[in-house]
Amino acid sequence: MAFLGRTAATGAGLFAGGAAASQARRDFVEVTQPPDDSITSVRFSPKANFLVATSWDNNVRCWEIQEQQGQSTPRAQQSHSAPVLCSCWHADGTKVFTGSCDKMAKLWDLNSNQSIAVAQHDAPIKTVNWIQTPSYSCLMTGSWDKTLKFWDARSPQPLTTLQLPERVYCADADYPMAVVGTAGRQIIVYQLENQPAEFKRMESPLKYQHRCISTFRDKKTNSPVGFAVGSIEGRTAIQYIAPSQPKDNFTFKCHRSSDSGSVQDIYAVNDIAFHPVHGTLVTVGSDGKFSYWDKDQRTKLKTGDALPLPLVSCGFNFNGELLAYAASYDWSKGHEHFDPSKKNAILLRKCSEELKPRKKK
Repeated sequence: MAFLGRTAATGAGLFAGGAAASQARRDFVEVTQPPDDSITSVRFSPKANFLVATSWDNNVRCWEIQEQQGQSTPRAQQSHSAPVLCSCWHADGTKVFTGSCDKMAKLWDLNSNQSIAVAQHDAPIKTVNWIQTPSYSCLMTGSWDKTLKFWDARSPQPLTTLQLPERVYCADADYPMAVVGTAGRQIIVYQLENQPAEFKRMESPLKYQHRCISTFRDKKTNSPVGFAVGSIEGRTAIQYIAPSQPKDNFTFKCHRSSDSGSVQDIYAVNDIAFHPVHGTLVTVGSDGKFSYWDKDQRTKLKTGDALPLPLVSCGFNFNGELLAYAASYDWSKGHEHFDPSKKNAILLRKCSEELKPRKKK
């Protein structure tokens, strides 16, 4: 794979020094040359250890990651004419799709280091998801123009346009299912077999605005059976499409301060990812922490120490050995709390052992 743009590793990083720095560096490694502006997504290739990140600085960057050492090498960069809000990989692991406030989605071919526009909306594109099925493949784009569109990258016109009740806030797709969360706490599930069609519409099980959504698979059949959704109110819901019993669906609190005092600080759940091998999950939040969970045993496996900045996005590499998560100000406390001395970071952590389900006692 002929990646372009090799550059030297520099940067002060999230921790400039001191005891906190040395302690933290035993737990994670920082990716070199992260974006200076707010980070919006980090996504690993489904085939190899290449990582992309999108940012409000209008750019999408790619790094090659050495799994054993956790070292990162910047490889290439492309740009939009406005902030880039989302990204996903093509199933072959050589192309990246990005969605932007410029109302366009682009395809970036990493072998040639060329990008082309492949989708257009009437408002910023908030989500992009590549859909690979036995009979077709396409890009699903969700926008603040209240539409969901499906595209063949070779055609300027969408294959299908679906009207939504509100703006798209989050989405995920895993054939034969896609799930979309909109403003107004609406969640719509689509079946993707033959062609996309609405399957089920529901109100979010969470009482406040949702921020992220991620599908999960059945451990026995390895087919998608449900999704997790996280909200601004420090809570995550586990939802099965066809639960065998009502109690299969449940919600749990996360990214909150301890209950020791009379006042509890509550933080947004900014992203959720399921481990590709173990089926356990990670949530990252505005409290600067990640937490590992086992949804089947309804237990917390681990919570990381708080970082100086909120965690805004996360993702596992193809074999589940590495977790990438981005630390960046998310503006949840307003512009008056922005501290330019706290630098953005993308962090890599060995995670497979920590995310193994614990044996039942």
